[in-house]
Amino acid sequence: MQADQVSDLLKEVAERLIMPRFGALDSADVSEKQPGDLVTVADREAEAELTARLRQADPSALVVGEEGVFCDPRILDVLPTAAHAWVIDPVDGTRNFTKGKPDFAVILAELRYGETIRGWIWQPAHDLLYVTEVGGGVTCNGVTMKRPPQPRTVPLGATYLPVPGEERAPVKVIRSWGSCGIDYPKLISGDVDFLSYRSMFPWDHLAGTLMLTELGGRSATDSGEAYRAGVVGRRLLAANTALLWEEAQDALFGA
Repeated sequence: MQADQVSDLLKEVAERLIMPRFGALDSADVSEKQPGDLVTVADREAEAELTARLRQADPSALVVGEEGVFCDPRILDVLPTAAHAWVIDPVDGTRNFTKGKPDFAVILAELRYGETIRGWIWQPAHDLLYVTEVGGGVTCNGVTMKRPPQPRTVPLGATYLPVPGEERAPVKVIRSWGSCGIDYPKLISGDVDFLSYRSMFPWDHLAGTLMLTELGGRSATDSGEAYRAGVVGRRLLAANTALLWEEAQDALFGA
């Protein structure tokens, strides 16, 4: 599929299956996959529709969706070596979505043999579409993005959960936006200098990592292993430059 076709697909599915539920969910539309992990009818229906349409376009491709993996985690074992794969997060930031907050996104990544080659982040409530391709940079609503400036003397980062000792670290840390599909665009736009996560699910990070690296940033575990499909670790750190990554790693996780 051409990049514009994929973009149109994400927008169409969001307009038809996600946005009509935004601010209009009732208790029957929301459930817990496990304690604290919410899923809505919009997540399930959007993932099913995207999966069907992507498989229709390329029947040989592996399609990995967040909700599908919850039902069958073995799918993740195949992802790093699949010849062609799509990875879907139908509503990233489900908790925000259920609360009527606009900070949620639809995320899609395309992989070849475990390497992310294209990525999309569509923020329907903000009307912002980020698209990236290996070697092609990043666009926001069709406008090419530039590497963010680094004006801060004290690096500013965001985390979803507190990092032990962050209040004493020689960096400033704020809470993130509750959605990787919001966090990574904030990072590559320069609103923050780095991000830190405990979870490394591919649907959360593959598209954003490609956007970051296309703009000269680095995404790696706290032990320094570059992030890609199949990589797991104790912490994931993403930063706008290799130097900022080192500064944040030393400040938050150094000995």
